[in-house]
Amino acid sequence: MKWTLPIASYLGLLVTATVATAQVDDPRGETARSRSITLGNGVALEMVWIPPGTFTMGSPESEQGRDNDEKEHRVTLTKGFWMGKFEVTQEQWQAVMGNNPSEFKGAKLPVEQVSWDDCQSFLQNLNRVSGIGRRVSLGQFRLPTEAEWEYACRAGRTVPYAGDLAVMGWYDKISESKTHPVGQKQPNAWGLYDMHGNVWEWCQDRGGDYPGCAVTDPEGALSGSFRVFRGGSWDFTAVGCRSANRLRYVPIYRYDDLGVRVVLAPAP
Repeated sequence: MKWTLPIASYLGLLVTATVATAQVDDPRGETARSRSITLGNGVALEMVWIPPGTFTMGSPESEQGRDNDEKEHRVTLTKGFWMGKFEVTQEQWQAVMGNNPSEFKGAKLPVEQVSWDDCQSFLQNLNRVSGIGRRVSLGQFRLPTEAEWEYACRAGRTVPYAGDLAVMGWYDKISESKTHPVGQKQPNAWGLYDMHGNVWEWCQDRGGDYPGCAVTDPEGALSGSFRVFRGGSWDFTAVGCRSANRLRYVPIYRYDDLGVRVVLAPAP
């Protein structure tokens, strides 16, 4: 394991925002939308609209690799949200933070070696310094909740993966022991890439047990020192890349298979 102390970088970077809206086919026959938010110097964040809905979070006891903390329960998300089409790349992190902490270097590779605390600094810069939310009236960038992440990852599927893992994700058997440029594999049905494998993705929630009943718009445990990350990685087994799999660790933790994907919550 690689351990470093967290750093908070608040740089006076000017990041401009432009918004482009495109129509794409939604697998349920509805109209989905995408947005591209310019960070400057040809770097942009591409976002996909995730509609509200209800799903079963967690996994059945018969699912291979299931842990006891994956208890199935019904979750309703009453509000849609924008989610990063890709994991945050190194060029995007560099544009916002002015540094690149990654072990594997490459503009289109996912940023890694970022702690939960580092991600909060990234989001603060994206929201406060850039003024993106104010300029385009989109809302605020943040990490996805666990429920939002799993809902978006499943994209309507109830099986362990959102499709054929071999064509959707980079995991230990096929990754060649490294990260890969985002977007090279097949996306899920909602147009999100690399939700399985490549790098783990931090969520907003504290680590905690699931509720024993149906819930609406959950935000995770109210207390606890750990934060959750999801999705598996290039250095993890196939079963670790399941939609329902969850890990938790201290928010200062950094590793070369741990990155981030952002959510843009619409303004109320």
